[in-house]
Amino acid sequence: MARTYESALARLDSIQSNRAVTSLFSPPVSASSPAPSAADLNALAIPEMLSWLGRAGLTQNDFARLRCIHVAGTKGKGSVCAYLTSILTRTPAAGRVGTYTSPHLVSVRERIQLDGRPISRTLFARYFFEVWDALTNAARDEAARSGKNIPAAELEGPASKPFYFRFLTILAFHAFLREGVKSAIVECGIGGEYDSTNVLPAEAVTASVISQLGIDHVGMLGSTLPEIAWNKAGVMKSGRKCFTRKLQAGDGEETMRVLRERAAEKNATLIEVEDREVEQWGGVQGTEVGSLEGEFQKYNQALALKAAAEHLRVLDENQNTQSEEKLPVLAERFSDGLRQARLQGRSETREYGDFTWLIDGAHTAESLEEVAKWFAGKRKASADNAKVVLLFNQQERDVAKLLNSLHRGIEKELTTIPEGGLFDYAIFTRNDLQSRTDDEPERDLTVQRAAADAMNKLSPRTETAVVESVDEAVKKIKDTQRRDGTKVVVLATGSFHLVGALLRKLEPDSEL
Repeated sequence: MARTYESALARLDSIQSNRAVTSLFSPPVSASSPAPSAADLNALAIPEMLSWLGRAGLTQNDFARLRCIHVAGTKGKGSVCAYLTSILTRTPAAGRVGTYTSPHLVSVRERIQLDGRPISRTLFARYFFEVWDALTNAARDEAARSGKNIPAAELEGPASKPFYFRFLTILAFHAFLREGVKSAIVECGIGGEYDSTNVLPAEAVTASVISQLGIDHVGMLGSTLPEIAWNKAGVMKSGRKCFTRKLQAGDGEETMRVLRERAAEKNATLIEVEDREVEQWGGVQGTEVGSLEGEFQKYNQALALKAAAEHLRVLDENQNTQSEEKLPVLAERFSDGLRQARLQGRSETREYGDFTWLIDGAHTAESLEEVAKWFAGKRKASADNAKVVLLFNQQERDVAKLLNSLHRGIEKELTTIPEGGLFDYAIFTRNDLQSRTDDEPERDLTVQRAAADAMNKLSPRTETAVVESVDEAVKKIKDTQRRDGTKVVVLATGSFHLVGALLRKLEPDSEL
């Protein structure tokens, strides 16, 4: 078996997808084939993950060599991880820093970072095959003990491996241990209590964060904010602080009650960061090209500042103070980390000649409301007469509802609405990078047509188009510039898969 990076990617692609697993939580298609209950599936998650770790040659005791900040949440957890990574990589006391996040946009190596950079192709391949071979050997040993005659191809292939996210989680921990990582930032995939990353023992965790909460993955996490909060609170650890934004409106009081009860149950300390404190401070604006933008980032910055300070306090065994430093003091202490934090595809501005691309992956109505504020702020700060284009897709959710959240959110922020509407053009595409070949069947564009219909109702003067690939969408956008002869501003948002394909299109020579 070749031990190349390319062969590692091919084997990774052969593993059962995350989608195949999360679909188990969806209602059954028919009563004759009932789905397992979410409670049963969730209850199995951590025991199964521990079993896979054992087969890979890892134990929870091994993780005690790491010092991790564990991050959960619905929105903003990627930004919190980016700020934490930027802060800790500029703090010598943190030692070597590892970061594990998801999803990736262009390359799977983005998920596993060492000192703020994606793991190299060489190291990814090396550690990938160490984990792959360990799992294969464990399967062989189990087959030999049981006396079963299992074909070698089955033992060596994906059948003896966990699903995609679990495998990458094991790979990340293995790489961190082999690379001598001291400080790790670990982002949950879905939820917290039953997430694959929650095999971290209390000894390995210095602090935890629960970023902004919202309704998502209801089949796995629950259909109300308090239910989802219960799941996210799984990252709380005994004797450690958990930082979260204090909620008040709507379900906020009940949600906070759940978080407080969970903290007491787990013997953790819940630190509730109040909006008033954050707003009085005001946040720190990024100064680097590509740095994180958006007024809402101050709330993510606040959580990252407090968690970073707590992490470093725990690392310093001689520091006994338990006092909480104020945000302005922490911001001054970690100012470079805040200003230089980057997160590809999140509130990101890219300039290419006559084109300005405003790129932000946002997969919930609440996230799109934040995109609306960011986009409106960018437009208010610009004096140009550019044509404005929306590039959008969200394949698996109520597309009309999401578009309405985005459109209404922008209208709310702008004092003057252009005569032709917020967007001159709106293009709705699938997430596929390339157009289909002649021998491929036609692609389903039902969602995209529904999005175009919704936009026609929201903004009748906006010219809409439905296309089957990001490649075709970009061509249409460039045709717009050639036809109108003006600068073009593109808001590309919705699915992270769309954002990933767009980034590959805009920078085709970037290393995968």
